[in-house]
Amino acid sequence: MPQFEEGGCHCGALRYRLAGLLKDVAHCHCSVCRKVTGGTLVTWLTVPCSAFQWLAGTPQRYDSSPSCVRYFCSRCGAHVALTSDLSPESIDITLTTLDHPERLRPTKHIWTASRLPWLHLDEQLPGEAGETL
Repeated sequence: MPQFEEGGCHCGALRYRLAGLLKDVAHCHCSVCRKVTGGTLVTWLTVPCSAFQWLAGTPQRYDSSPSCVRYFCSRCGAHVALTSDLSPESIDITLTTLDHPERLRPTKHIWTASRLPWLHLDEQLPGEAGETL
């Protein structure tokens, strides 16, 4: 029987559901994630597109690069998801938009070459200079 998790944006206009085993969680240090969110890093949960379903609302789309599309709430501005031509079978969900993000733990850092030098977080996790698919 599949496991389900739900989440959404701050104002509730966007809601989604994830099904299946949720385990690919990474802290992303890339400069694009920092710029579009205003955060020091973004923690992503990657799932197969087939495991993701919008339940409510229609997200706004922002093409942040030629290969990457980001989805956010037009009302509250929450950055909810990302798709990439580099991995067309999966979708990345901002972990903290889950209703219960505490149930999952990051397993790695990605794009560490862009990491801010003063940030120290989960140093025991392995690091990757980019992201391996």
